[in-house]
Amino acid sequence: MFTIEHEFDATVITLVDEGTDPLDYLQEDITISSFEDCVVVEQLDEQTEQVQTVTFSHAQLRELAAALNLPEGVYRLKQTGSTSSEDG
Repeated sequence: MFTIEHEFDATVITLVDEGTDPLDYLQEDITISSFEDCVVVEQLDEQTEQVQTVTFSHAQLRELAAALNLPEGVYRLKQTGSTSSEDG
């Protein structure tokens, strides 16, 4: 399940890991805040009780989205959003 909220300076998406099977190894919620200049991903670390934060540029996020559907290799995104392999 996920939620989407539009705030003054960001769009906030919360991913809720849900299930009833204890073998699912459910994780803490992930909050993704998309700002004009960056995207921030946060998740509570159960062991330290501290929120872990990762900040992406929008270019890094586009590359991550493209990488999720590609095989192993080295790639570069073209301006059109397509990818080219750096392997040959």
